[in-house]
Amino acid sequence: MADDLSDLLDRDHVIARITALFVATDERDWETVARCFTREVLFDMASAGGGEARRATADHITDGWRNSLAALQAIHHQVGNFRVQVQGARATAACYGIAYHYLPNPTGRNTRVFVGTYDFELVRDDPTWRISRFRFNLKFVDGNPDLELAIA
Repeated sequence: MADDLSDLLDRDHVIARITALFVATDERDWETVARCFTREVLFDMASAGGGEARRATADHITDGWRNSLAALQAIHHQVGNFRVQVQGARATAACYGIAYHYLPNPTGRNTRVFVGTYDFELVRDDPTWRISRFRFNLKFVDGNPDLELAIA
């Protein structure tokens, strides 16, 4: 019974860490974003045009997001349908995700929406979990693909 409870708590903490990453991104709380990751992360945004999978520091990822999202008036991530497996101090997780980017502009095409799934690996860094692998699997993009260029 105690092992079952411990497994449920670990699963909940893994989901909470992933959720915290997206909420902090939406709030542009870059310090919290960086703390969600291990020092070095296997980072893969290739399906969305982010180049090949590579090892990147938490600071490099955070700085990249800070710069690429700076022009947007609002960002909104919604994640769900979590699947989590915990084995000791390691966990794998996957979820569905939608990311809305909003920037009012003269074209009236003010949004861009990314729809896909995420794959994660996390490690326990007592007392919390941190993301060591991040992969986005793009299904489709809708809206204005050149959103930031529309205000130029």
